[in-house]
Amino acid sequence: MTHSTEDLTAVLSKAELIYNAEQVAHAINVVAEKLNERLKDAQPLLLCVMNGGLVFTGHLMTRLNCFPQVDYIHATRYRNQTSGTTLDWRAYPSHDLKNRTVVILDDILDEGITLKAIVEYCHEQGARQVLTAVLVQKKHDRCVAGIESDYVGLEVADKYVFGFGMDYQSQLRHLNGIYALRE
Repeated sequence: MTHSTEDLTAVLSKAELIYNAEQVAHAINVVAEKLNERLKDAQPLLLCVMNGGLVFTGHLMTRLNCFPQVDYIHATRYRNQTSGTTLDWRAYPSHDLKNRTVVILDDILDEGITLKAIVEYCHEQGARQVLTAVLVQKKHDRCVAGIESDYVGLEVADKYVFGFGMDYQSQLRHLNGIYALRE
């Protein structure tokens, strides 16, 4: 679904800026510093979760001092909607995960269903170590058992958020801040 520019402008005018570009950049710097310490002698495989993790991955990888390879995985529950239950596997990594340190990079940890499935997939493929980093984590108690992110950039209230990779009905990912729909 594509919205008119008028519709998107109306959504933005009603949205609340939660984190501006400088706050997001600072959060990415902090995550990068922690990963640099942990991965200082590693050659990890950065696994970008498409499409949401694209912007976060792009910004984060330029701050890493290790020697990563980059790949992607595409698994989604939302299909341009605001919720979904069935996981749709659209693309698998082209690199072999066996005996690798894999760092899964995603835009948001909400309920954790997708992230948990991707972590399990990486282990099934023989990854030696699987780490996770998300730009945003929602604060609520609905996360599936056994999943949390190793590295979290920012926390947000339990609201619909978009920008910096996160979409509003498949659009507005390009925004350099993080916004929430007002209730």
